[in-house]
Amino acid sequence: MTLKDIQKQVDEWISQYKIGYFPPLAIIAQAVEELGELSREINNRYGPRIKKSKEDTAEIGEEITDVIFAMICMANSHNIDLDKAWEKKMNKCYGRDKDRWEKK
Repeated sequence: MTLKDIQKQVDEWISQYKIGYFPPLAIIAQAVEELGELSREINNRYGPRIKKSKEDTAEIGEEITDVIFAMICMANSHNIDLDKAWEKKMNKCYGRDKDRWEKK
């Protein structure tokens, strides 16, 4: 599945509701909220934070996809082709940043 496919899937789901995409500030607030939930779970597992209960556990994959969903909503609401944007990002990694860190 390409990013374009995922963007289409999100758009089809959003399009069935009258409200449509939230305004950009609301989308970014949602993304930050979801990132906070991911951060809490990572801190619970690998940081010094002590869980209140063993049931206070989230799936890291679900928390990551919550963040991704919000970012796809942002991209869709701005007509951004994430396949093209991803390709541009990776070109930076393999071009400008190729010698930035010590290789194995």
